[in-house]
Amino acid sequence: MPPSFGGIDFGTSNSTIGVIRDGRPRLVALEGDHVTLPSAVFFNFEDDRTYYGRRAIEDYTLNSEGRLLRALKSVLGSSLIHEKTRIKARSMLFTDIIGLFLRHLKKRLDEAVGDDVGRVVLGRPVHFVDGDEEADRAAQSQLELAARAQGFRDIEFQFEPIAAALDYEQSVSKEELALIVDIGGGTSDFSIVRVSPDGARRADRKGDVLANSGVHVGGTDFDRLISIATVMRALGYGTPTKDGKRNLPVSYFNDLATWQRINQLYSNRAMTDLRQIRQEAAEPHLVERMIDIVRHRQGHALAGRVEQAKIDLTTRPATSIHLPLAGEKVDIALTQEWMNAAIAPATARVVETASATVRDAGLEPAQIETLFLTGGSTGIPQLRDAIRALFPGARVVEGDAFGSVGLGLALDAQRKFG
Repeated sequence: MPPSFGGIDFGTSNSTIGVIRDGRPRLVALEGDHVTLPSAVFFNFEDDRTYYGRRAIEDYTLNSEGRLLRALKSVLGSSLIHEKTRIKARSMLFTDIIGLFLRHLKKRLDEAVGDDVGRVVLGRPVHFVDGDEEADRAAQSQLELAARAQGFRDIEFQFEPIAAALDYEQSVSKEELALIVDIGGGTSDFSIVRVSPDGARRADRKGDVLANSGVHVGGTDFDRLISIATVMRALGYGTPTKDGKRNLPVSYFNDLATWQRINQLYSNRAMTDLRQIRQEAAEPHLVERMIDIVRHRQGHALAGRVEQAKIDLTTRPATSIHLPLAGEKVDIALTQEWMNAAIAPATARVVETASATVRDAGLEPAQIETLFLTGGSTGIPQLRDAIRALFPGARVVEGDAFGSVGLGLALDAQRKFG
């Protein structure tokens, strides 16, 4: 029987679970043969059941009546955590919805281990919230309370880039000074770690961690910026009022472009406001498209198409986004050049954080021997190239984009509970 502990990487976009089997870290199958589970919850109003991961997204995409929530990790430490969202005839706190998702993960962990697992190491970004230590502490506390409510008794935390470093260290043959680059759905995290075969066997690694840093910029932020720069303009964003004295209010456009805020649009007040905006608009037919998407609750479908376009543009020069409209066919053309321009400010913040991490460690870029890349957003060419340009002499190692953190958390759980 595997040891009765595990590691959980509760991610903004995807989640994984790591366990130790035969002395080595392994990822647990969470949905069929898939070891990753999209961090999505769908409350199906037709059969009154709750679904997770790919099934959640599939039911929503097939227009089942219900409510989809994604990017739940992003609400930790924010004002949204104290708000409720309507689920049929009841209102639920976001903390309770996060708890449901963690309960689902715990069930999969219990099944994999064959026991009621009470000991877990949870991954966390270096900063849940930028520039606010109190909010950052609150975010970890909120996650811990949600996990404890699902039956986890002994809960430890580990920085996600450190967990990735522990995974990478299993393969090294000599001591290296590595910069761990973990760019996920919600955050970009960096750690400078001295890795070695001997280090992999030591329980206390504090002396080998030279610096940690992070910024609250990740894949969902890139999605939002791409959406604002392209899709939202086809819905009226940036267009003037009839009198030409100002542009239309931007808040609802920002909500529609932001995964964790989309459900805020599905209210009577939001629809009333949008109709008023349409009356004031110089181009009301554009705002009517926005109303169409909100009326038919296609916000997450639209966000998913933007996300897929971003993924497509990592390997091809151009793509398009088909707007999910009921009565009009509209396709938005995108190129890699447009994407690069849209995400340039966010890319600059990520690159500067990587550079600052090296300075914090008292090192020069030339001293970094290895760049270990993990996290789905490391696949964006512009971002990869900008980080690699900082360290031209470093060897680049590709980690498991979605699994390195979960594997490292399992190793950390073994050190702490084994």
